[in-house]
Amino acid sequence: MPQHDNFHWLGERRDYRATWAAMRRYTARRTSETPDAYWALTHPPVFTQGLAGRPEHLLNPGHIPVIPTDRGGQVTYHGPGQLMLYTLVDLKRAGLGPRDWVNRLEQAVIDWMGERGVAAERRPDAPGVYVDGAKIAALGLKIRQGRCYHGLSFNIDMDLTPFARINPCGYEGLAVTDARRLLGDTPSLPSIARELTAVLAS
Repeated sequence: MPQHDNFHWLGERRDYRATWAAMRRYTARRTSETPDAYWALTHPPVFTQGLAGRPEHLLNPGHIPVIPTDRGGQVTYHGPGQLMLYTLVDLKRAGLGPRDWVNRLEQAVIDWMGERGVAAERRPDAPGVYVDGAKIAALGLKIRQGRCYHGLSFNIDMDLTPFARINPCGYEGLAVTDARRLLGDTPSLPSIARELTAVLAS
């Protein structure tokens, strides 16, 4: 299990490239004693293209920038009102494999929604969390020498229209939703991030 709860709310509309570079630096400088870290934030509108990303899944990005990145997976959208929870975790030290961590990330969101009366689920063929077939959370990881970065994007209260400019996560016509549409009022993004981190770091 992760040993440390080192939570940081980094704020709204943090630049994607700068955050990505900071995650890489943190991971490259880690030692066996470096505490795990959980960085929560939002990004300005941006499409990110994972290592498996194929250009045909970018339908009409328009004015929104497209950034190739080193996480797994295909293309997705990040923007205001979407909680990014980046998990800089030493999986090897924790005795966890990549699939274990994916399952834990998914389960944290499933349980959070379930506590509020909404049945969410994972899909065996497509990582992430879904409600009635609509994706509410996506995830992508990079693991280097047993140490993970990138993490989870959780749609809380956002403009979902940019998802129509792509095939989300490589799936044509995949429906997306957010917590606000399902729950009405939602807690603040920092509050949600702290709740998820408390589960993940326990």
